[in-house]
Amino acid sequence: MNKSKLASLLFGIGALLSQTPTLAGTAWTPATGSQYVQDQILVKFKPGVAAASRSQIAQTYGVSTIQAVGNQSDVVLANLVPGRTVEQAVTAYASDPNVAYAQPNYIYHALAIPNDPQYGQTWAAKNTGQNIVTGSYLPTAGTAGDDLNLEPAWNVQTDCSTVVVAVVDTGINYNSEDLVANMWGGDTMHGQNFAADVPTGIGSDPMDLAGHGTHVAGIIGAAGGNSIGGVGVCWNASLMAVRVLEATGSGTTASIIAGVNYAVTNGAKVINMSLGGSGFDQAFSDAITNAQTSNVLVVVAAGNETNDNDVTSASYPCNYTQPNLICVAALDQNYALASFSNWGATSVDVGAPGTNIYSTWAGTSSVITDTFVSGWTYSSTTAGGGWAANGGWLEVPGTGWGAALYNANTDDRVYKNFNLSGVNAAVLEGAAAINVKSGDYFLINYKSAGGDPSYFVGSTGTIARAYTNQHDGISTAYYSGKINLTNCLTTTCTVGSQLLSDPLSLRDNGITMTNFKITTLTNTTNSYNTINGTSMATPEVAGVAALVWAHNPLYTYADVANAIKNGGRSISALNGKTTTGKAVDAMGTISYINRPTGISVTVQ
Repeated sequence: MNKSKLASLLFGIGALLSQTPTLAGTAWTPATGSQYVQDQILVKFKPGVAAASRSQIAQTYGVSTIQAVGNQSDVVLANLVPGRTVEQAVTAYASDPNVAYAQPNYIYHALAIPNDPQYGQTWAAKNTGQNIVTGSYLPTAGTAGDDLNLEPAWNVQTDCSTVVVAVVDTGINYNSEDLVANMWGGDTMHGQNFAADVPTGIGSDPMDLAGHGTHVAGIIGAAGGNSIGGVGVCWNASLMAVRVLEATGSGTTASIIAGVNYAVTNGAKVINMSLGGSGFDQAFSDAITNAQTSNVLVVVAAGNETNDNDVTSASYPCNYTQPNLICVAALDQNYALASFSNWGATSVDVGAPGTNIYSTWAGTSSVITDTFVSGWTYSSTTAGGGWAANGGWLEVPGTGWGAALYNANTDDRVYKNFNLSGVNAAVLEGAAAINVKSGDYFLINYKSAGGDPSYFVGSTGTIARAYTNQHDGISTAYYSGKINLTNCLTTTCTVGSQLLSDPLSLRDNGITMTNFKITTLTNTTNSYNTINGTSMATPEVAGVAALVWAHNPLYTYADVANAIKNGGRSISALNGKTTTGKAVDAMGTISYINRPTGISVTVQ
């Protein structure tokens, strides 16, 4: 095994989508690389199917409970009974004449990593060729004039507070010193939480436990003229916090469409979604169509995989085709297409600054690393088995990964206590190579009360991940991902791994892990960060949309979209890469001559 290769992999689920919904008469099978919640599906019933009939159908198809998703009474989230697979349930439901479609509850993630200081460092607003001292993307200095052309636009309009902008993301730290004055006032919490990871007692609080959504919010509407931090596209704003992504940066179809529908119902005119995944998702598409029906503009990210979304791999929601959707690529400080940015001549519409972007952050972070040298408790039910530290790697069997086979009928455990008290979120990351037989299990567990978190009869620990049947000795499965420890924020939190094997004689090489770390977040009111991504370019455009809509309140979403696309600046980097070939220009958008709809003239 190449340990240097393994060391670069992280334990996180990443948010990938693939697969269209299953229609009547067809059998659904998962597409390669698709990821979705394993014990849930989404079902849309045809009009007129009564609640009693839905419950009866659910019992027939192996569903324990159903519940409406957000305010869409015809779409339900169905929880499957143990032993029922998503494939079986989707196929069964799709065959019912009362069902319009059935699909998995897909997993999404956030598309960027966050970082920020003051106006002079906000090159997207005014690029003088300055060096962004906190920047990590090269070049950190660019070309004067390659920016959003905001200063002339600010001479016309700085106040966007009449236009509610929903940040559908990881939430917003609504206590941030640079955001608190610009939060939407339609709810005591300035929005709503739809992600499933909030600790008991927080309820619907959309507080950001990751940072991404707060960074996006600051790009749109960090308060201007208050002598604090930086400044957003809008000096005055109305920012709605819609939390649909967990502390790990991942979320599901159910959480996202509930969040979008909440934003639409509660008066948002612009929705920013700096998130994405691969694969068409009918329920997600329907939510965008619902927003269109309500005259809401949706601004989304192109993605960060350096892909042509039209050819290599579609990225959603960017590749949806509703006219109320604008998809944004990222530009660097010389207005070249950022090296990570996706593009698409028919799917991506415009470009905007997306590198070395300074903005608000949710709080301060700390990282706990461990090389498995001390403090770990080891136990095994079989002689010669068990976990062992081996040069910074944690392995089972402990004789050197690949050098021996693990034992039959074993329960090998390892765990350690970590003090996670006093923080607001914690996320476990690491790297692993997994090679276990079908019927054997590799588990990652945690327990807030301390002690052995492993799976056994009477255990009060939580299984965070479970893997089995990983290639059966044919090859090694490499896994990367993030595990949410937000329900383990105690002084006694224990984190561990476990290998369970059955009595069969055929064994496999086992598990090896490295790069173990726990990243914590503590919410503060004065944190900033500078980061890169199409996630950062997207809110630049959402802010301009709010700016032009506030200036022209009788505009429709079509008027705003038309002004953004046609009022931009043509640049060579986007020629043939986007539908317009243009970078967004705030003053050009405000100045674009387009007769607003809804106006009539009466001659006296």
